[in-house]
Amino acid sequence: MDRKMIEKYAELIVKTGINLQENKILIITALVENYEFVEILTEIAYREGAREVIPHWIDEKMDRYKYTYAPDDLFDELPEYRKMFFLENVRKGACYIRLTGEDPDALKGIDQDKIMRYKRVLGEGVKEYRERLMSHKNIWCVASAPTKAWAKKMFPDVSVEEAIEKLWEAILKTNRMDEADPLAALETHKRNLKKRTKFMNDNGFKSLRYTNELGTDLTLELPESHIWLGGSDETEGVEYMANLPTEEIFTLPKKDGVNGVVYSTKPLVYNGVLIDEFWIRFEAGKAVEYDAKKGLEALKSLIDLDEGSCYLGEVALVPYHSPISEMDILFYNTLFDENASCHLALGEAYPVCIKDGEKMSKDELAKNGVNSSLAHEDFMVGSADMKIVGIRESGEEVAVFEAGDFAFEKK
Repeated sequence: MDRKMIEKYAELIVKTGINLQENKILIITALVENYEFVEILTEIAYREGAREVIPHWIDEKMDRYKYTYAPDDLFDELPEYRKMFFLENVRKGACYIRLTGEDPDALKGIDQDKIMRYKRVLGEGVKEYRERLMSHKNIWCVASAPTKAWAKKMFPDVSVEEAIEKLWEAILKTNRMDEADPLAALETHKRNLKKRTKFMNDNGFKSLRYTNELGTDLTLELPESHIWLGGSDETEGVEYMANLPTEEIFTLPKKDGVNGVVYSTKPLVYNGVLIDEFWIRFEAGKAVEYDAKKGLEALKSLIDLDEGSCYLGEVALVPYHSPISEMDILFYNTLFDENASCHLALGEAYPVCIKDGEKMSKDELAKNGVNSSLAHEDFMVGSADMKIVGIRESGEEVAVFEAGDFAFEKK
């Protein structure tokens, strides 16, 4: 892959993704395999005026050794130094880049109870950090870079080198880096996403009903003062993009207002385990029944993580005929697969998706139907035949999606 193109992509992440401001601390979370790309990001960030760039490394092999051999009680404790790494920097207003690229099968066969317990203790220990990012008090961006295992999962019939090359091409294409003027193309795309959020906000639907031939028949009630967002966000006057790429507009459902059944349309990778061909049935917001052909124990560990992980925290709309979907590639990576499909998320809701939510206490958010959890896991439900009907307070029904795409864009 052309290094200049990769450097331009890195500039997009630093200058547009987090829109790095002078004298800001930048934390880059990445797999150790992405060292060279992190070097590129680091140099660009310092050139842009970063106060300090701090890498936060992840090693999936080391994690697998830990879950296999470490004493059982290790997974119920969080060392103070790990907690303070997150809390000290987030309190200083640090910006965050998270590079995804995990092996979809990294923790296959590992005891899900250990993973769930450690995820729970980590989440509790750094709750302030999570809440600040979910409320957009700190600027963050999730982007990606290839790894060998991920590339081979996507392209198993070619060599590792060719698979990585093909994955780089796909990542760059999803971010419009193949356009003559990528930044201009991105600006046009952001404006189109804002048109979609305007349509949804102007209608102020009370609820949405999803149906398709797989068997999905789900009704989602929306809080009275919900807000649809998409494209870019803003923190203290700084515009940034929390996902690169992004094709979604999103809001939150009312915690206890979800009823019916929904079927997944793409695999979900959770805790290094592939969950596929699953369905979930909700009553009064709660997941009360579910099954999966692959990864059932991982799905159970997600839904049972805490009191809020069995409720939904996000509803996102993505046209079936969108750029990433039309690439017809299964990425086995939520960042990309969620931007090729309508999706929902189990767990924490974004407080910014309700009017003045970022100013509310936890109790106030709960009174407004906002779910709280240590989890926030997106899963894909969109399909070519997806139909979504918006229902207004009066009972009037409006077509939102027809045959997988926004109905108003077809007129």
